[in-house]
Amino acid sequence: MSTERQIYSINNQRDAIRNYAEVMGYEIVATYEDPGRSGLNIWGRPGLTRLIEDIESRRADFETVVVYDVSRWGRFQNTDESASYEYRCQRAGVRIEFCAELFVNDGSIGSDVLKAIKRSMAAEYSRMLSNRVFAGQSRIIKLGFSGGGPAGYGYRRLLIDGSGNPKAMLYRDERKGLASDRVILVPGPKSEISTVRWIFNQFVKKEKTEVEIASALNARGLVTELGRPWTRACVSSILASEKYIGNSVWNRISHRLLQNRVRNPPSAFVRADDVIEPLVTRALFDRAQAIKTARTYVRPDEELLADLTRLLKERGKLSSPIIDAAPGCHSANIYWHRFGSMKAAYKLIGYDASANFRKLDIRNGLDRIRQETIDNLISDIGRVGGSARYDPRTKLMLVNEEFSVAIWIAQYRIIVTGYPRWPFWKRGLVGPDVTILIRMESDHQTVRDFLIAPAHEAQSALRMLKAGNGVRLDAFLFASLDPVVEMARREPIPASV
Repeated sequence: MSTERQIYSINNQRDAIRNYAEVMGYEIVATYEDPGRSGLNIWGRPGLTRLIEDIESRRADFETVVVYDVSRWGRFQNTDESASYEYRCQRAGVRIEFCAELFVNDGSIGSDVLKAIKRSMAAEYSRMLSNRVFAGQSRIIKLGFSGGGPAGYGYRRLLIDGSGNPKAMLYRDERKGLASDRVILVPGPKSEISTVRWIFNQFVKKEKTEVEIASALNARGLVTELGRPWTRACVSSILASEKYIGNSVWNRISHRLLQNRVRNPPSAFVRADDVIEPLVTRALFDRAQAIKTARTYVRPDEELLADLTRLLKERGKLSSPIIDAAPGCHSANIYWHRFGSMKAAYKLIGYDASANFRKLDIRNGLDRIRQETIDNLISDIGRVGGSARYDPRTKLMLVNEEFSVAIWIAQYRIIVTGYPRWPFWKRGLVGPDVTILIRMESDHQTVRDFLIAPAHEAQSALRMLKAGNGVRLDAFLFASLDPVVEMARREPIPASV
């Protein structure tokens, strides 16, 4: 099911599948669910992903998968993607059946045609639903109601009923409970309103920059609506937002059907003017936009590089902090976006920045080796009948759904006495059941060995490992990750005679 409102959807599907299994004489031995998940792509479907992994690794002790209907398999926008997952299951000897469809998924021409039509209909349903939701949301905006998201500094969200009567203020992370209710923006505390007006006056009348205004606000001990210090981006967003003159503007950025976010042109914006109580005058707001436009003059590449060359002559070297601190230069971020990287900008003015990027190149190389190690380990575990999946968010690998593994990498370092050391940061390594530390050689490209230790041994290790760390810890040093692979090995149990 795709939303929390469909609370009975999973149960209804389960009942239908159970009835179908009874009629067909099937025994249900496993259930895979994706509650509250969209069917638009495989990345949001842990249940379907686990099903395919179990089938392809030959861990599955079943020969048939029963799905409610074609749309529950997925509403993939590319119907070939839906077919590919089914084909992978069939290739591994497991067939797919749909209990609520009027055709038998037997591979005949008729069933294949109907299935292709159903897949197209499932994809088209998502597109049509997306268009209907967009049209409904646009109508809500044009009527003067909030389109979602936080209110912003200086405003608050007020919940009103279908007749427009106020019900309650909505605080952060609170949502309306009834579909007939609406949300509007109303002025917030007087202190925030005065701060918004002060920001516009400082920018327009005092000719202060966004950075100077943010520094002044922080010096006064003020924080944003999120309780965070002020930054240039925070100030700039206030100066550019039309809500402060009473206009509601929506659809600046689109993220439909889980595709990449797209920044829309002004012609695609959905607008409603004079629907919010303004906090500043239109004249003051227009002057602020004119100043912002004048200050954001896009200088040609030649001028940017000339500033960089002049700064190099003055300082004798360049770095991002030096560029950011120079009053006559754009920020290093501007150079990065304009030329693709700081290294490319340095190359255009003939500056050898190899020393600047040596540490970064080493770090990137170590990250690549670590990721290759993770991928190879997952593949090796799969070849011995086990399963492993890595979660980039938690940085943990779960093996056979039984134990967790943390995999990190340690750079070769030389201390002042001339002896090698490898940093062992326990904060990131201790906690999982097994800790793996990849120790590198001095060339930062060759793996020296692997420390494969249980959590309690990792807890007692020193923060900097030596070439020799004593018999107790060195007993966990291995030339490869074969011990982990053997821990994950699964052998089929022969059927009793």
